[in-house]
Amino acid sequence: MDTIFALGSARGKAGVAVIRLSGPLARNVAERLAGTLPEPRRTYLRTLRWDGVVLDQALVVRFEAGASFSGDEVAELHVHGGQATVQAVLQVLGSRDGLRLAEPGEFTRRAFESGALSLSEVEGLADLIEAETEAQRKQALRILSGAVGQKVAAWRADLIRAGALIEATIDFADEDVPVDVTPEVLALLDSVLQDLRGEVVGSRIAERVRDGFEVAIVGAPNAGKSTLLNALAGREAAITSARAGTTRDVIEVRMDLGGLAVTLLDTAGLRATDDEVEKAGIARAVARAEAADLRVFLDDGDLPQDVAARPGDILARAKADVTKGEGLAVSGLTGLGISDLVRRIAEELEQRAAGAGTTTRERHRVAMLRAVGALESAQNAIWAGQGRAELIADDLRQGLRALESLVGKVDVEDYLDEIFSSFCIGK
Repeated sequence: MDTIFALGSARGKAGVAVIRLSGPLARNVAERLAGTLPEPRRTYLRTLRWDGVVLDQALVVRFEAGASFSGDEVAELHVHGGQATVQAVLQVLGSRDGLRLAEPGEFTRRAFESGALSLSEVEGLADLIEAETEAQRKQALRILSGAVGQKVAAWRADLIRAGALIEATIDFADEDVPVDVTPEVLALLDSVLQDLRGEVVGSRIAERVRDGFEVAIVGAPNAGKSTLLNALAGREAAITSARAGTTRDVIEVRMDLGGLAVTLLDTAGLRATDDEVEKAGIARAVARAEAADLRVFLDDGDLPQDVAARPGDILARAKADVTKGEGLAVSGLTGLGISDLVRRIAEELEQRAAGAGTTTRERHRVAMLRAVGALESAQNAIWAGQGRAELIADDLRQGLRALESLVGKVDVEDYLDEIFSSFCIGK
């Protein structure tokens, strides 16, 4: 196995930069640079030298194989963060035979291949690195901590028990089995299926927490949608004009609302028009509003019917600075009602996020749906009566295989390059 190295911290000027080495030569190279090394997982200040030339004073720490992030022998050099210092150390490492610069995600891939991380934990780590909001951080940390693996382990134990009971009826087919195993098998399948179906539903919400919710602002032309978007964004994100139909495309603004990532969509005003460009903008607005997680309808007295309201959607009276009425009212121009609207949006999305599952990706959902299909087939075979034990056992094996793919034990080879290439070099 090659020994790899890379800058593990962000590029650019900083107080400290971390250079990581992983592989069979990591300790040898670190000793040549720093002289004697500290005990594993202890940090000491050392002067780094190469061929008699002083490079820097650095904190040095090493980890033994099997007790490191990657599972290999690992050494880290915590050098001063000036670009010249970092470049000097990297050049020295690159000149050493047997060392090479790590590829994107290679440290993490080694952690997966060594068994230090499951694939779901790798995905949690990727999400943690990309997390922008508190909800994303908490969710990613839960996945990195092995929450998916724990659920899979529990489901797997139940299915192994069910499979063992079915296999027993096959092994003793010519003898009288003293106990009817079908009630216990059905109870185990019911329990796993109930959990899986709930997790499939929750995974869609968890995916929205990870990727961000979309909230569309919908209304007639000149209802104040773009002005409201600018007020919420705190900047001139959209062009505003007294002329109706100014917004032709969907304008997006990313925000953090109550710890949740939210993309606000300013859509074209909805009305009948002969303008072909405006028609295209309205069609796009309707499509995005229908696909959004939540819609905020700005009512200026002429609320269009192109987009149907759904449970949880918010209705607000537009231009509250010049109109009178009951209920929630907002004015992007003066800021009146903005805080109330933000609170309503945040409360609605927080309520939805509370139902988030542990799994967060389409890959997870597909695997669980495959498992559900296999287990439902096993149920149907049991209900159909005697003589189907081999089919039931095969269905249970298919369900187990689908669940094991969640944590990367089987059927994930085509996914590995994609997930690890999304990491930065040095992780």
